[in-house]
Amino acid sequence: MRLFVSVDIGDLSPEVDRVQAPFRELPGINPTDPEQAHVTMKFLGEGDHDLAELTAAIEAAVDGAETDAFDATFEGLGVFPSLDYISVIWLGVSQGSEPLTELHERLEFETTALGYDEERHDFTPHVTLGRMDHAAAKEEVQRLVEETDPEVGTVRVEELRLKKSTLTDEGPDYETVERFPL
Repeated sequence: MRLFVSVDIGDLSPEVDRVQAPFRELPGINPTDPEQAHVTMKFLGEGDHDLAELTAAIEAAVDGAETDAFDATFEGLGVFPSLDYISVIWLGVSQGSEPLTELHERLEFETTALGYDEERHDFTPHVTLGRMDHAAAKEEVQRLVEETDPEVGTVRVEELRLKKSTLTDEGPDYETVERFPL
């Protein structure tokens, strides 16, 4: 089973779709499904997960973060790893990035104690808009990222979700396994 922990922002899917539109027509860009828009808080990977142990760890992370529900505002574009070599195009988080980072750090602490891999990169709260399969449209992506500063909207973050990801030919399909209220 392939699992991750997320903050879902499906309520903003029409706005996410609007921001993705200029990228969708470019060669080599594989856009994500705006209906499944989310911030990945911790990728747990593929394996035989002990769901009871994992649920307890996520609950401990939420309790340890001492974060109540909060608003998160999604705006601005960025890429990973850099504008010179683009693999991911993302939508950023302005307001709400601090509690998201605190929750991520607590999830890291609790899940690495169970043996899950530690993240190799610094956490940047974001929503993945698309992946770049090849560099045919690199200059156009660079231009759009540098010249576009979309304001998508604000959502109330009231929970984390443990999600199951099933990879299909049409892209990943996500299913909520458990919810963790803040």
